[in-house]
Amino acid sequence: MSVPAFGAVMRQLDYPMYIVTTTDGARRAGCLLGFAAQCSISPPRFMVWLSKKNHTFQVASRATRLGVHRLTEDCGDLAVLFGAHSGFGTDKFARCAWRPGHGGVPLLQACADWFVGEILSRHDTGDHVGALLRPVTAASGTSAGGQIGFRAVRDLEPGNPA
Repeated sequence: MSVPAFGAVMRQLDYPMYIVTTTDGARRAGCLLGFAAQCSISPPRFMVWLSKKNHTFQVASRATRLGVHRLTEDCGDLAVLFGAHSGFGTDKFARCAWRPGHGGVPLLQACADWFVGEILSRHDTGDHVGALLRPVTAASGTSAGGQIGFRAVRDLEPGNPA
């Protein structure tokens, strides 16, 4: 298999982007998330993958729940905030409107569509760790614009090294 060819195929995809948020009871964290997917209908399950180099990964490793926010085109500023800034040096939540949700998970007020999931298990898949989520609460509102995909954010300089 040609690794460069695989990378070229992946760069052509426009998979949906999310913001994941969490708390370990003492710290809040959140990051732009590209690796995520619904993985079961009944029972409902969703999987997210967090980079091991990410501040959010460190906080999430001690958390029991994650918030997953669907990003629409009107949330571009949030995509930049949570994608281009590291939680190691920036309090992202001081720069946006949020409220505590189920289990204290920070919920971003600009995102009308979100859910909080209980972490059922974690899976080391390489440079990312997957968290299998059981949704425990959710909201679906009316959002302006379409969903932000990978192509809209692929030129962002990541807040953490790749």
